[in-house]
Amino acid sequence: MEIYKNGKRQSYLKEHSIAHLFSFPVEEFLQIHEYQRDEWIIQEGMRPDFLFYIMEGKAKIYVTHQNGKVSLINFIGANDYIGEMELLHDVYYTKGIQASTKTVCFALPIHRYRAQLLEDSKFLRELTRFLSAKATLMAAKYSQSLAFPLENRLADFILETADEGVYKEKHVTVCDYLGTSYRHLLHVLTQFCDKGYLQKEGRNYQIKQYHSLYELAQVLKYK
Repeated sequence: MEIYKNGKRQSYLKEHSIAHLFSFPVEEFLQIHEYQRDEWIIQEGMRPDFLFYIMEGKAKIYVTHQNGKVSLINFIGANDYIGEMELLHDVYYTKGIQASTKTVCFALPIHRYRAQLLEDSKFLRELTRFLSAKATLMAAKYSQSLAFPLENRLADFILETADEGVYKEKHVTVCDYLGTSYRHLLHVLTQFCDKGYLQKEGRNYQIKQYHSLYELAQVLKYK
């Protein structure tokens, strides 16, 4: 993880601003963190020291069940918050959040700004909109698992997780997230390769036809 300093920090702040989200100035103690693929932004079970706001990139949310099984439960990307539930609740079990691409976040120290954030009506309105959209999306994702075949859901998953055109997620993770068997997943991946959508390269897959995957994924988009 890299924390932007001096000129790099000032340059990024000049090009990007989240001042519109708050009623008070936050830039004095605002940090800018950059994470590479597979780096942990937050470790599961450890309360974060920051409220994060993602500017660039994508990340995955994981949870460990009582039986020790680890499940991928959701994705987050640009303009999403990390640590908002820990800000709102004194007691909350923190999920693990891992970067799936290069990810740049604004990091606001919770200990310094918590009282101001919880009294800032402008910020709370924006946070309420975010949480409402998040809940709606989660409900839509669940209904999709029952209503659409694996081909559509896998195409959407590949586009969601690919890093610079390369899809490299573990099959067991995908099976769990999409609610399918290992055999069925391999069958559909083979179909995608046979149709020229993907090209297998070792354990990874290079996306060759974005438009074909996009057409399959589009039917899932919540309206």
